[in-house]
Amino acid sequence: MTALAEIQSTKPSRLPPRMVDRPVCTICLDTMIAAEASAYLADDAISYLWTCDTCGYGFVTRHSTKPMVCN
Repeated sequence: MTALAEIQSTKPSRLPPRMVDRPVCTICLDTMIAAEASAYLADDAISYLWTCDTCGYGFVTRHSTKPMVCN
């Protein structure tokens, strides 16, 4: 009698979406979890202040918000 087995890979095929979006400190290469502060700007953008817990380096990222369009 022949038996067939399917072996599942333990390595994920790709990283979860939130793992990819996390910023990395350019000084010590540590991954940051949460922004220290955020601000909504008048031109439909959000600005985030990031500070590295390991080395103290800080930087700001800016993301534009786009309205959702339903078809």
